[in-house]
Amino acid sequence: MRYTLLLSFSVTAGPLFAASGPFFSLKNTDFVVLLSFLLFVAILFYFKVPKLLGGMLDKRSAGIQVEIDEARSLRDEAQSLLASYERKQKEAMEQAERILETAKADASAAAEQAKIDLKDSVARRMAAAEERISTAQASAEKEVRDAAIKVAIAAASEVVAKQLTSAESNKLIDAGIIEIENKLH
Repeated sequence: MRYTLLLSFSVTAGPLFAASGPFFSLKNTDFVVLLSFLLFVAILFYFKVPKLLGGMLDKRSAGIQVEIDEARSLRDEAQSLLASYERKQKEAMEQAERILETAKADASAAAEQAKIDLKDSVARRMAAAEERISTAQASAEKEVRDAAIKVAIAAASEVVAKQLTSAESNKLIDAGIIEIENKLH
């Protein structure tokens, strides 16, 4: 079909009819050009140049198709890597949020425990202070009693010494010695 189409175009071309004289003569340049062209086309077909050109174009097309397929596979691989990295980033963000929430909860629990420990410590110190106060109060009361007893004894000694005679005092001393002997045995 190509050959007939090419031949019909070459025969019916407008410049063919522009020449003067008989067309099928070697003196007619248009005829010579037509013959040369047909001979050139025949040589091309004899050496299978259209087939070679078609093969080269097919080979080039196949190479381009391979490059396109390779580019698609690289794009798919890049998309899968991107999706993988996005998933990993999302997981890392979720893990960071969980860690942050855990840290906040731990800090809150530690603060609550610190408050409890502080209350306990204050209560212990208050109890220790109250105990020291009560001990100091008891000690102060004992010292006051002792001082009062000493003053009372001193006052009583003076009163008794002024009112007692030596005979009465000897009787009291003897009675005290006997009482001590009875209590010791």
